[in-house]
Amino acid sequence: MRKTMTSAAAAAIIGLLGTQAHPQQLQPLAPAPDFDKVVIKTTDLGNKTYMLEGEGGNITVAVANDGVIMVDSQFAPLHDKIKAAVAAITSQPIRYLLITHFHRDHTGGNEAFGKDGATIVAHENVKARLASGTRNGLTGNVVPPAPAIALPKETFKDTMTVRLQGRSAELRHPADIHTDGDTYIYFSDANVLVTGDMVVFGRYPNIDFAYGGSIDGMIRGVDELIQFAKDDTKIVPGHGPLGTKAMMREYRQMLADARERIQKLKAAGKTEDEIVAARPNADYDAKYRMDERSIGNFIRVVYRSLKN
Repeated sequence: MRKTMTSAAAAAIIGLLGTQAHPQQLQPLAPAPDFDKVVIKTTDLGNKTYMLEGEGGNITVAVANDGVIMVDSQFAPLHDKIKAAVAAITSQPIRYLLITHFHRDHTGGNEAFGKDGATIVAHENVKARLASGTRNGLTGNVVPPAPAIALPKETFKDTMTVRLQGRSAELRHPADIHTDGDTYIYFSDANVLVTGDMVVFGRYPNIDFAYGGSIDGMIRGVDELIQFAKDDTKIVPGHGPLGTKAMMREYRQMLADARERIQKLKAAGKTEDEIVAARPNADYDAKYRMDERSIGNFIRVVYRSLKN
């Protein structure tokens, strides 16, 4: 008996064929860090608040009377070094681990710190991404699901406040910025704003277009942060050195310039590879001194996140 294909099935096949006809080229993975050589650098931000730099996302540590609120956990192999750096600051235990987004250079230590007794807190989408596992839109690299102990025990939708004795952290979620689960965190008593990867200094950001991020979202998110911050607020970026509100404005200008240049070339019919070869952000490439892979990847994530 002859079977008739449904319109839905036909549309699905046509969509699949269209995807196969124009495959997006996968990019090489970044070189693996040598974790044995990583040194954790501690910067005192005042009022018992600190920034830790190592390999991966910056960490913020806020010491309260009865424990520590820590933001992000870098890569799993650095747990012992991070824990030692915190112990050099205070004998108080890490009671809360706040997560700015799901990428494993910010969440790799979750499992170990969770086993240490820290309560992990993040936006509800972060829990979903960690629980299901993810796939990098540029490289195709698959990150498996995180174990239950590494998942947030407390989640929120829009805003949340985490408190210990004498300290509080204000968590805010702007929708679809660099991912679909970004959180920025403000420690009002220290006037410290932690941006996660919504803001990075001295380099190009990674825009996770596969999970809700876009160049337009990044610009919108940075506008929100600029409006939120005071002129003297200390900015802990996702990556790079401690910054200021003025530095965020410069960063916002770079994002806007890159968007305009890449959109113009895309509208003119240039392919992704042609735009990479054209080096539209040559002035910023020189300023940041980024390698070819990083320069190309930034163009690609902007290109793919722009609406046709």
